[in-house]
Amino acid sequence: MANPATSSTAPPPTRRTAFAEGVDQVRAAATTEPGRLRIIGALLALLVVAFGAVTAWQMTDRSAAADDVLNKSQPLSTAAADIYRSLADANTAASSGFLAGGQETAESRKRYEDDIDTAAAKLVTAANNSDPGSPSAAAITKLNKLLPEYKGLVERARTYNRQGYPVGGAYLRYANQKMQQEMLPAAEDLYKKENQRLRDDYADATPYPWAAIALGVLALAALAWAQHRNYRRTNRVLNHGLVAATAATTVVLLWLVIGHSVARAGLNDSYDHGVRSLNVLHDARIASLKARGNENLTLVARGAETVKVGDETVDAYDHDFSEDMGVLAKGLAEAQRLADDDSGAKPVEQAGNNMAEWKKRHTAARAQDDNGNYEQALTLVIGGKGATGECFDSVDANLARALDHEQGEFRQAAGDGLDAMGGLAVGAAVLAVLGAAGAVLGIGRRLSEYR
Repeated sequence: MANPATSSTAPPPTRRTAFAEGVDQVRAAATTEPGRLRIIGALLALLVVAFGAVTAWQMTDRSAAADDVLNKSQPLSTAAADIYRSLADANTAASSGFLAGGQETAESRKRYEDDIDTAAAKLVTAANNSDPGSPSAAAITKLNKLLPEYKGLVERARTYNRQGYPVGGAYLRYANQKMQQEMLPAAEDLYKKENQRLRDDYADATPYPWAAIALGVLALAALAWAQHRNYRRTNRVLNHGLVAATAATTVVLLWLVIGHSVARAGLNDSYDHGVRSLNVLHDARIASLKARGNENLTLVARGAETVKVGDETVDAYDHDFSEDMGVLAKGLAEAQRLADDDSGAKPVEQAGNNMAEWKKRHTAARAQDDNGNYEQALTLVIGGKGATGECFDSVDANLARALDHEQGEFRQAAGDGLDAMGGLAVGAAVLAVLGAAGAVLGIGRRLSEYR
């Protein structure tokens, strides 16, 4: 009998992991034809389902981004441009009303009030759609704070102006300074950020879904191999289940490639012939508003504000007017180049003609003012027929027409792009499930022959 003190106990065998045991089972199954068929069926079903899942995922993301382009980021970009335009136009209307003094028309006053109301309403819309704590939200908060301050300065300027006090002009120049140096830069910053969000949405919506396409090609190759293998072993040309799986996978792959290509083309067209034109036209319209405001302020300041240009000292507001008109001319030339039909090109061409006449009338008004004929200069700027204000209104109206046309072009092209993705994510998922079921049934038909 062995001595218990000296005997040793063998250590228990190490338990293998579930993964290792599973690998052994697969290897054992792969030694028989039924086992190999089961593995092939499982892999085919997995590939087809993975293809459908990745297609559904990628197209859902792209469809959501395309929907944001059409219904969120581009409208918000336009709203930001409208905020800028409304503020600039309010500043122009305020200076026009100041020049008119006690003869300020109800129409001029209403234009100012409407612009302020529009800016306030658009700020509310932008605030509701901005992310808390984002740079856009900070710009909106700043504008909401500055807007009532600006209105207060304008009202003081009007009050003193009606009473005949020269200090009214100082208040208006201070209001203009707040607008030009604080409010409009903040509005421009908001506009740039919303445009960047729009470009980001385009970048998310347009790339090809390469992962889904690669999986689709791999799934088709695997299905073709399985059918070829089946033919070599049985001499049967068709396996109905595998043919159905191949057909479903082919439909999804073609739908994916063609549908996304059409959507991509529509979205790219909406950018090239919509967004780019809209941005140029917005910039041109803003330049015309700033030019009009500086033209009015030239008469309000009466030479009180000057700037050094080379060796010459010139009126600061008249110098800015010339700069703004240069920006307007470049914008109109670019908008004319981008216009792809007569409906878009004609109003831009008319705006260019209005601008040329505006410059002629402005030169005549400046000549009168330089010669000491202030009242005649005033009439040439804010008078009725024949005044520069008439040209400015025509430029603004024609640019508004061009913007409406390009907005329609954008919505049509972007809408077509979004529609091309419609149903693709759901359809791909459904067809993938049917394809996987066909693959399993087709392999199952072969397995039944071994029972």
